[in-house]
Amino acid sequence: MDILWTGVFALLLIGYFALEGSGIGVGMLLPVLGRTQPDRDRVVAAMAPFVLANEVWLVAVAGVLFGVFPSIEGEVLSSLYPLVVTLLVSWILRDAGLWFRRRLDGHAWRAGWDWMICLGSYGLALSWGMALVAMAGGLSGSPIGLPGLGGGLVVAAAFAFHGWTFLSWRLPGQVTGASRTGGALLASAGVAALPVAVLLAVLAPWLLEHIAPSGTLNVLSVMILPFAPLMLGAQVWVWRTFGPRRAADRVPSFF
Repeated sequence: MDILWTGVFALLLIGYFALEGSGIGVGMLLPVLGRTQPDRDRVVAAMAPFVLANEVWLVAVAGVLFGVFPSIEGEVLSSLYPLVVTLLVSWILRDAGLWFRRRLDGHAWRAGWDWMICLGSYGLALSWGMALVAMAGGLSGSPIGLPGLGGGLVVAAAFAFHGWTFLSWRLPGQVTGASRTGGALLASAGVAALPVAVLLAVLAPWLLEHIAPSGTLNVLSVMILPFAPLMLGAQVWVWRTFGPRRAADRVPSFF
């Protein structure tokens, strides 16, 4: 049971990086690939249907961390407090930009929220990279510094590559000028998830040492695991429903 729940935690965190890394990367690239308002509308509309489904993985990660690793939850949050706050603020800014950019007409209104999407996405990528470096260092010292910044840039680059590949798959031949297959998207997802996968492999013994008692794990298994197929099924439905679009397809006005 210990190995099972450690594996579930690892799968959820890797899944978040592999899936939501594309949306974060698209947000980072929005000013570059969306040079005109119609292009920005097309880019945002391409990523928006996937965002909520991908963010469910992060919510599940937080729930498993609190329930399965209660002894390290407080240590992680307190040691990474500045980064946790930055992550939450960036998350709110990015999602607010997605929801509010089309609520009113006007170039300045949309442009302002487009920048919120971009800044929030950069905040997410850099904060995650710095958090990974801090956890790899045993949470000793300040999580903010040159090594952390280097890790943030690596994660940001991986997310940007994943976002570019995602748009080349979702809108073939349009904003990126390239067309990518599902295999290429899967490979870029692997690139986006590689940093956290390596960290989890290194931290696996530490996680197993701090896992909750078997009684707690048994209760969590009964309460949570039966719902896992529903989450996976919903994810599959989203990606199959909102697959690659032709250039002639209309961009929804909702986002």
